[in-house]
Amino acid sequence: MKMGIFADTHDNLPMVKKAVSFFNLKEVDLVLHLGDFVSPFFLSAINDLKAGFIGVFGNNDGDKLMLQMKFRERGLELFNPPYTIKRNAGKILMMHEPFELDALIKSGEYMIISYAHTHIPRMKMEKSTLVVNPGECGGWLYGKSTVAYVDVDSLKGEIYEL
Repeated sequence: MKMGIFADTHDNLPMVKKAVSFFNLKEVDLVLHLGDFVSPFFLSAINDLKAGFIGVFGNNDGDKLMLQMKFRERGLELFNPPYTIKRNAGKILMMHEPFELDALIKSGEYMIISYAHTHIPRMKMEKSTLVVNPGECGGWLYGKSTVAYVDVDSLKGEIYEL
């Protein structure tokens, strides 16, 4: 399975559209968003996404009830973090803030731990867990818009600048 991961879009719709184009080009099967959409009009920027989508809330997501309602109307999944996806190969953890990250890595319970919040990209194999922070897609804090691509079967991936 091929997976795209992004986060911290913070209403930067042109960069969200670039991320969607990148994920479509890479023919990913699933896209994870790790929070900080900010407002429901984020959804207009992912109209062309050709993959499944799962999101979790971030600390800057304002009207969570409206976000969840709008996502549900589109048939998309949006959860409170942490959220675990179970696949045949193992578990993928999604969260926004990296609470207890070291303990989660040491647990060996997850094949992939994905988090955001810091806006700093990270892709590193730690013990038997691939740890991924896609950085900031919005590019507002550090001026670099980044996303992650992961081959779940091989547990290999890369951070890409849009």
